[in-house]
Amino acid sequence: MIDNLLIWLSSTMEHIITVLGPWGVSLLMAIESCNIPLPSEAVLPFAGILVNKGVMNFHVAAIFGAIGCVLGSIPSYYLGYFGGRPFVEKYGKYFLISHKDLEEADAWVDKYGDWAFFLCRMLPVVRTFISLPAGILRARKRTFFTLTFLGSLIWCYLLVYVGVKMGENMEALKHIWHKFDAVIIIACLILGILYVYKHFKHLKES
Repeated sequence: MIDNLLIWLSSTMEHIITVLGPWGVSLLMAIESCNIPLPSEAVLPFAGILVNKGVMNFHVAAIFGAIGCVLGSIPSYYLGYFGGRPFVEKYGKYFLISHKDLEEADAWVDKYGDWAFFLCRMLPVVRTFISLPAGILRARKRTFFTLTFLGSLIWCYLLVYVGVKMGENMEALKHIWHKFDAVIIIACLILGILYVYKHFKHLKES
């Protein structure tokens, strides 16, 4: 069961990246940075598996992933820049952004200033939403996009490397998946339900 799911995910990612090349990695990462639930934790390891197969260069995969993060951050940044906080607070739910998401990103900016844009790009979840407060605060564009690229580059290198190692040990991982199919599926379902529940709870509280 897990094996079939992984084959499907892998073939989908591989098809997009094969057709579009490195820009396929950029496209998938840009989608995530536009607040669409396509986590980089899924995209980049598959890019790393393709690196392991010799389909793509390791550095190219990471660099184009970071480029995608910057491209996807542009709409979010300008949404905050031109719409301001009232617009985001009123319509953010339509972009899957709750008040709590915004407050969490705000807290990072308050604590670390411009460096929050760098640090948050290396953290799950919050990395997606940091662009909005940056736009609302009218952060300097050059600083914001430069730190976004650098933080994302480190994140991309890390997850592509994880994918390379997965590719090297795919047979051993398949053996584990076959043994614990049911347990893994139940765990993934529970985590998925908790994630959705928490996210929509935040939206409801907004």
